[in-house]
Amino acid sequence: MSGRPTRPRRALISVSDKTGVAELAGGLADLGFELVSTGGTARALREAGLRVLDVSGLTGFPEILDGRVKTLHPAVHGGLLARRGVDEAATEEHGIGWIDLLVVNLYPFEAAILDPDCTGESAVEQIDVGGPAMLRAAAKNHARLTAVCDPGDYSRVLAAFRNDDATAGLRRELAAKAFAHTARYDALIGNYLRGGLAGPFSGTGPFPDTLVLAGSRTRELRYGENPHQRAAYYRLAATEATGIAAAKQLQGKALSFNNLADADTAIQCVGAIRECACAIVKHANPCGAAIAATPQAAYELAYETDPASAFGGIIAFNRPLDAGTARAIVARQLVDVVVAPSVPPPARDALAAKKNVRLLEAAYAPSGRSDCWDLRSTAGGLLVQERDTGTPQDMELSIVTRRAPSTDEMEDLVFAWIVCKYVKSNAIVYAREGRTLGVGAGQMSRVASARVAAMKAADRDLALAGAAMASDAFFPFRDSIDIAAEHGIACVIQPGGSIRDKEVIEAADEHDIAMAFTGMRHFRH
Repeated sequence: MSGRPTRPRRALISVSDKTGVAELAGGLADLGFELVSTGGTARALREAGLRVLDVSGLTGFPEILDGRVKTLHPAVHGGLLARRGVDEAATEEHGIGWIDLLVVNLYPFEAAILDPDCTGESAVEQIDVGGPAMLRAAAKNHARLTAVCDPGDYSRVLAAFRNDDATAGLRRELAAKAFAHTARYDALIGNYLRGGLAGPFSGTGPFPDTLVLAGSRTRELRYGENPHQRAAYYRLAATEATGIAAAKQLQGKALSFNNLADADTAIQCVGAIRECACAIVKHANPCGAAIAATPQAAYELAYETDPASAFGGIIAFNRPLDAGTARAIVARQLVDVVVAPSVPPPARDALAAKKNVRLLEAAYAPSGRSDCWDLRSTAGGLLVQERDTGTPQDMELSIVTRRAPSTDEMEDLVFAWIVCKYVKSNAIVYAREGRTLGVGAGQMSRVASARVAAMKAADRDLALAGAAMASDAFFPFRDSIDIAAEHGIACVIQPGGSIRDKEVIEAADEHDIAMAFTGMRHFRH
């Protein structure tokens, strides 16, 4: 025979996450496997009544340096890397026993760095060295042995050994998973050490020469933007448990690609507003938003901006969803997704009548902020930028017209400016008294967006006289100001910076429109 020497099969088990490990080890022992383990895993298996050989019994060398060195030894790695039909003589000469199954998961580095009390020193101590080395060795040698890193695979691995069916295909699949596991782990460590922050990449410091993404698939999607496109959703590792990535679905059909994209915009929009607010998003654009004393009042005002566009949209709140608001939604419109920071049972019961409505609870990052970079794909590449975390508090506001905005007008300008940030450019938002009146999104010229927003307001008989106008970028010509004046717009907020700023300011003065420059642009493509 060209195989390994006749002996009991051997499993080396060393895990940080002990979920299901006793059951797996017990099943392996029943199949005649010799169990070898380390430290806490060995104790857990013995407490389960299993006979275990310490790894030091395999290596003939004790664990040293407070457990930092225990498996980095030829007796371990030789047993993992030995090839059938090639290495029998060498392993026999050096007294190295072969290992047939490796079960390893790694020190909880991600959990450590997400702990607010984590220090740099404690984070470094959670960097596993021996575990990744063993996993890579076993995965490299998957032609002979099985490498397991995910407790979710224990039952099928055990079933395969019970049926004597640990096939090459299964070993290869698990090897690929092991390499992905160690790659994700290394990416977390590298990015942490680069930025010093708990995240796969931070919005601070220089852009790295090599960008490594670490994420976990949370769901397969029915399809992408269109039915002929496949899609999945991944949550980036070591990110805050906020926003759509951490949303909990309470009812309804599975979320689609477009649901997730639109809900992300809706959550960010209401999360940027301090007052009780509602935003309704359709095709990645707020079609209505409002602030009010209650979620229901905010919803009704947001809906009235553009009911036609709200049909089948995403409704987000930044306050807990109450039963009255839920009933109002059910009675008034078709909705794809409703999302709020919390949804008490009475509101859940009210929405249960619409079983297809996707109901989400999502924690909101303060003021819509995030430390993660913004990624956009291109064919064969990635565009990477800092997220647009600019808020009204970050603006260097300057009044550039003869007339300054009144206190009420300034409140309207700030609200319109916040909503405008989440509208696709070129973006124009008309607002008054904490509610949107018209939204112009995604036009190729800014003046067209101004006209569209006015048209939307007219469709709903929403008078623009005395309202505020927000523009996500500067006005290249005075034409948009002239249109605003035709509709009675009282005040305008925009970044400024055009070579024709003087012309635009003069137009505002001609129409007695107050204008504020923010010095901050909010393009959103």
